[in-house]
Amino acid sequence: MLHALWTVWVLGAVISFFKEGAAGQPHSLSCDPTGICDGRSRSLNSIPSGLTAAVKSLDLSNNRIAHVGNSDLRRCVNLKALRLGANEINTIEDDSFFSLGSLEHLDLSYNRLSNLSSSWFRSLSSLKFLNLLGNAYRILGETSLFSHLTNLRILKVGHPDFTEIQEKDFAGLTFLEELEIDASNLQRYEPKSLKTIQNISHLILRMKQPVLLPEIFLDLLSSSEYLELRDTHLNTFRFAEVPDDETNTLIKKFTFRNVEITDESFNEVVKLLNYVSGEFELEFDDCTLNGLGNFRIPDRDKIKNLGRLETLTIRKLRIPKFYLFYDLSTIYSLTGRVKRIIIENSKVFLVPCSLSQHLKSLEYLDLSDNLMVEEYLKNSACEHAWPSLQTLILRQNHLTSLGKTGETLLTLKNLTKLDISKNSFHPMPETCQWPEKMKYLNLSSTRLNRLTQCVPQTLEVLDISNNNLNSFSLFLPQLKELYISRNKLKTLPDASSLPMLLVMRISRNTINTFSKEQLDSFQKLKTLEAGGNNFICSCEFLSFTQKEQALDQILIDWPENYLCDSPSHVRGQRVRDTRLSVSECHRTALVSAVCCALFLLILLTGVLCHHFHGLWYMKMMWAWLQAKRKPRKAPQREICYDAFVSYSERDSYWVENLLVQELEHFNPPFKLCLHKRDFIPGKWIIDNIIDSIEKSHKTIFVLSENFVKSEWCKYELDFSHFRLFDENNDAAILVLLEPIEKKAIPQRFCKLRKIMNTKTYLEWPTDEAQQEGFWLNLRAAIKS
Repeated sequence: MLHALWTVWVLGAVISFFKEGAAGQPHSLSCDPTGICDGRSRSLNSIPSGLTAAVKSLDLSNNRIAHVGNSDLRRCVNLKALRLGANEINTIEDDSFFSLGSLEHLDLSYNRLSNLSSSWFRSLSSLKFLNLLGNAYRILGETSLFSHLTNLRILKVGHPDFTEIQEKDFAGLTFLEELEIDASNLQRYEPKSLKTIQNISHLILRMKQPVLLPEIFLDLLSSSEYLELRDTHLNTFRFAEVPDDETNTLIKKFTFRNVEITDESFNEVVKLLNYVSGEFELEFDDCTLNGLGNFRIPDRDKIKNLGRLETLTIRKLRIPKFYLFYDLSTIYSLTGRVKRIIIENSKVFLVPCSLSQHLKSLEYLDLSDNLMVEEYLKNSACEHAWPSLQTLILRQNHLTSLGKTGETLLTLKNLTKLDISKNSFHPMPETCQWPEKMKYLNLSSTRLNRLTQCVPQTLEVLDISNNNLNSFSLFLPQLKELYISRNKLKTLPDASSLPMLLVMRISRNTINTFSKEQLDSFQKLKTLEAGGNNFICSCEFLSFTQKEQALDQILIDWPENYLCDSPSHVRGQRVRDTRLSVSECHRTALVSAVCCALFLLILLTGVLCHHFHGLWYMKMMWAWLQAKRKPRKAPQREICYDAFVSYSERDSYWVENLLVQELEHFNPPFKLCLHKRDFIPGKWIIDNIIDSIEKSHKTIFVLSENFVKSEWCKYELDFSHFRLFDENNDAAILVLLEPIEKKAIPQRFCKLRKIMNTKTYLEWPTDEAQQEGFWLNLRAAIKS
């Protein structure tokens, strides 16, 4: 037992050893021919060996690498991107990156580097991106880390343990597109530390407490264009006045993200913003206002620069004590020159009329994802409200009536663009009132089932996508752009209703096809997006789409989004690549040809039947079939004649002058049935033949060359011989007027040929002396 356990342990150790050894081998990477190597999440313990100059990009993030040695990357002289983030690196030797003179992107974030060394970066003169976030260092090295990185454009530094920013930290950096500093627990800031950077396009600063924020702000006034403050509690924020020589600022945008503000700290923020000398944008994203709106805005003379606020953006603003909130009259003085306001997802249900009237310069207002309804909107858009407003966005609110919405907005004389998408409107009324200058209307995702004259005639852009529309028949003489995707339209709209149309997006409907004539009818159309429909790939449609050279200039999503839905054997194929067989493409011609051939065949058959008495032959066949169905053992029938005589018309002299005379004038006389004399007039001849045979005791066949050649005699035999012979009796009497060869008898009369081969028949003698014996034998045969 112990031996078995020992064996299992040894095998496990060997397997583990080989797994660990394999982790550092080049086959743990996947590299493409361009030199981009991916080694993410491979449980690597070290940088793989064997890396060469062919490697251009190396991603080893999310592994367990703890050490970077001088020789690990020595041969990667052409490396441009190195990602070592989310590892366990705690040591980097001084010359580890010495050979990486072409490196432009270096990510060392979220490792265990507690000390940073400037020797790592002194050879990285081409570096543009450096990420050192998430490492547990307290300061940015003993000496300036970045003095050799003259091409650096994006820098990310800091950690919750990062406590001190020194003046030498950013020495040598003159311009950064983005600087992100995680200074959540910053305890010391040396003045002018950030001022050494002459220009920072975007500064992201994480600070929990705002104690050092005024000093940092002073250094950024003349160097940063965009300041973003994250995860900060401004409850105790106080801002002192700035010396006059610091009032020439570059800042154009402030963003407060995940920041807590009180009424008092808001007043301090107003003081801070007052030192922005030019027009600027202010953004509050995911912030909390712990106050009642009791703002104490300084006198207008003291906040003269705040009037330069041009754009205000508020997203996801929380006001826990909103039910105790004051009115907003204290901030009216700050809004006079604001041109753009965006308030999204902040539970806004009303903009007070007095505030709307103070927003005299407002041109753009976005109140998306709020709680606006028609009744409160009427108060917000009161008389003289928003006099300069051109664009109003009320997307995803609680509007339900198009008629009331349009009537409410009549006070907005300069309104040209209105977005009321993602509201749940009732059925569209027949007529509506809208501001006179309306050019753009967005009614997408509003559950519309049909369109009426409620849509304003002045529109140049109409978006009604993602509804339940089955048709589009509005006449919009000025419309230039129509967005009607994700509906249920089966055909393109009528071009005569849209004479000025330039752009149409009608993808993901139920359109089966469109033609060159339809596209040409839109005389000014420049752009069409019609992919994602259920195209029937008919021969006509394929011929048009595959031969039209200019189609890809109009169809912006051609050919990727144009797929066949039917026929089933080409479903899912791109329209441009689909080919149909000749029979499918010329089906009409093929059917026409078959029909013509059948018609000619029927016509030819009719002519032949007429020429060769085909109808008569068919009637004969029908009679023959009827006769065939009669029972072989016929019931006892009435005998009216001693014999029925079947003969050729050319042998009528012999029959009428000799046969009839000898038999009917004999004593006792024989009663014969002759077709000339005894057939019932008007009765079908075949019925006459059959009835005569059945009513006769015997049937005399007068055989001769004339009989064999006669068509009539052939069919007479055809319809009668089976009755005579199939009943196994001797009812047939064969009289041979002249010698005939048996092979001259038709093959189908096999019974007759058999009888002539096996039984005797009467031969008419030419010698008169023997004729008396012939008549004697014939009379005896009839009586038998």
